[in-house]
Amino acid sequence: MKITNIFYAALTGIVLSALSSCNKGGDDFLYKGDMFPVTVKGYNNDREELLVKLDTIRFHSNIIPGRRFDMSEAYIFPGKQNTVKLSITEKTTGKPVLEKELKKADGAATVSFFYMNGKVSDMPEIPEAEEGKIKVSYMFKPTVTNYSEPVDIVLGKYYWTPKVFEELGRIKNAKPYEFSNPVTIPTFSTVGQQYNGQNTIVSFVVYIYKAGTNELYTEGTAYTWHATSTTAPKPASSATSSKLYIFSEGPIGNSMRFTKDLEL
Repeated sequence: MKITNIFYAALTGIVLSALSSCNKGGDDFLYKGDMFPVTVKGYNNDREELLVKLDTIRFHSNIIPGRRFDMSEAYIFPGKQNTVKLSITEKTTGKPVLEKELKKADGAATVSFFYMNGKVSDMPEIPEAEEGKIKVSYMFKPTVTNYSEPVDIVLGKYYWTPKVFEELGRIKNAKPYEFSNPVTIPTFSTVGQQYNGQNTIVSFVVYIYKAGTNELYTEGTAYTWHATSTTAPKPASSATSSKLYIFSEGPIGNSMRFTKDLEL
């Protein structure tokens, strides 16, 4: 028992001595700093996975290709450090994607961006919703046909009887792989509709024409267009909304279809 008491007394002395040394040494052992929240969000439309670092400290998660991302980490400023470098790089190539100096004095930081084809751009702003209206903007990705000319994206009603398309709004000269300007149309019902006094089914459709024409952009290709099934993504016709869509080609056989890659 006496030996045990002597051992614990010696151990206690060592611990107290170590703590005393830490206090005398200032910041040598006692880590001081302020928590600094950093949020990185946006959409990675590239094939590359991205790494995120604050100085040399990596985020716990990487930015995965083809997905929307919204991730946060807390950085602790040591001592008198007042800035930290945010760096984002491609995982496989090490290529720098984005670098930004963040200042402690500015408070919590949020960095948003859109990444595609090795280039960074701002995430587009979505207009405020307005009662009784539909606001829509697009990015069109012709990944199959590789169509490279500007297009008009046209929103409208398709009356099954007598097979008539009525244009409601048009985005002109939308360039592939770029965000378009928004278009605004009124909300409308597709229930209990008539055309020239005749009852008919009505569909809300979005067509893609060669810019400045009413000719479908698929004219001259191997792909056909179905009047109601071939349509760009769109919101409900009867509800107030403000949306942004990124969509790409996804034909079924030789019939053109589209795949919604992102909805905001």
